Amino acid sequence: MVLHNLLESFDLKCWLIFFFLFLLLVDIIRNKNPPNFPPGPWRPPFVGNIFTGADLKTIDKLHKQYGDVFSVRWGSSKTVFICGYKMVKEALVTQLDSFAERPVIPLFDKVYKGRGVSLSNGYIWKMQRKFVITQLRYFGEAKKTLELSIHQESVFLCEAFKEEKGPFNPQFYLSTAVANIISALMFGHRFDYHDERFRNIQRLLVEAVSLAGSSQANLYNSFPSLFDYFRGPHQKVFADYFAILDFVKDEIRKHMENLDPSDLRDYIDAYLVEIEKKKSDPKAGFDLETLACATMDLFEAGTETLATILRWALLFLMKFPEIQKKVQAEIDSVIGKLRQPSLADRSNMPYTEAVLHETQRMANILPLGFPKKACKDTTLGGFVIPKGTPITTNLSSVLSDKNEWEAPDTFNPGHFLDKQGQFRKRDASMPFSAGKRVCLGETLARKELFLFMTFLLQRFTFSPGPGEELSLKGQLGFTHTPIPYRMCVIPR
Repeated sequence: MVLHNLLESFDLKCWLIFFFLFLLLVDIIRNKNPPNFPPGPWRPPFVGNIFTGADLKTIDKLHKQYGDVFSVRWGSSKTVFICGYKMVKEALVTQLDSFAERPVIPLFDKVYKGRGVSLSNGYIWKMQRKFVITQLRYFGEAKKTLELSIHQESVFLCEAFKEEKGPFNPQFYLSTAVANIISALMFGHRFDYHDERFRNIQRLLVEAVSLAGSSQANLYNSFPSLFDYFRGPHQKVFADYFAILDFVKDEIRKHMENLDPSDLRDYIDAYLVEIEKKKSDPKAGFDLETLACATMDLFEAGTETLATILRWALLFLMKFPEIQKKVQAEIDSVIGKLRQPSLADRSNMPYTEAVLHETQRMANILPLGFPKKACKDTTLGGFVIPKGTPITTNLSSVLSDKNEWEAPDTFNPGHFLDKQGQFRKRDASMPFSAGKRVCLGETLARKELFLFMTFLLQRFTFSPGPGEELSLKGQLGFTHTPIPYRMCVIPR
């Protein structure tokens, strides 16, 4: 009776207060940190740290405040950040199996739905990854097509540069050249620089990658169910990726029309044959939808990252012309001015290798890596990270770790040279991440970078356009890219 009378006395305001307090209690209970969870900033109820920001400057500030392992909460999801070479190595290399899975990332899951290579997990990921590695090695190396493709594309790239009579932005040319290498492996052919559809695909890819790193995209990842009803950058990201996916599906359709299982021309042919072979193993995920996602995955990874590194490389060489001259002197000494560069030349060109590795360190193109999650309850840096917790490895903090690099904020090829001037590897050089989820295209990217850059520097000297102010600050989307610049090419 007392309870009945009490309920009858509640007006709308009282019910709203009661409902709010109930939701608040549920939020507190659901999001209570487990014992010894990594520290982090205070998390306001319901929204967490979404107003704290997810940009690199904010993450660096939190790193200084809370140490190498800390946590933030966006919406109802907590993410652990891992910083510094020592702790990132512990997570990705020493505890190799602890962080080998991907969390669901709503912005990408809308398109990929857990298919492909980068965003899949478990048995599907293992089978798809194994197939990709095998086929890239076969079509890129065993058939000796990779080096030939890069040589041919370098000629087209040089001709495109020569046609520019004044200062120009090299972004489109570099993106197309790099895209044509992965296209040759994936689709069996390259595209003309004036192919309007291919140029549009390039623009969509650049736009999607840029928008995917925006604060609005991070809001979508935190509250996907809510933001599905609002217009914003996330809708443009979806539209761009679906347009690229249609482009890939069109290539697949063409392959299906004239497939000859006895004469495999490229990756798509090989995958179509594998679909038939794996019909008895459906859990392996070999089907047309996964093929489309995997091929788009590889096309994006094989285009955007390397094209960005090449843009940074030319920027650094123009900013430091004395370094450009030393690289050219080594090219002239080892290769000469007539013979085409070869991958066999790398071992005889330590200074060039050092410059290219330092470019990747300073370019820092994927500063926060790609999200992973704990596969099991894990202890790291004295903290407990429960199974399923998303983690982000701060690769930027590794590439600029003061305990590992003599001059972390300076472009210094000496970081990769020993006292005898010979090239030396550095364990803290992790531009492609490390461990089981290391970028599958790392080997391919390093080969392309060496051949493209030696080919270009053998034939040209690069300088900024008149009045051009070259900035090394860069701009951050999903990747860290140079501020657009214009350059001049002078034939040697």
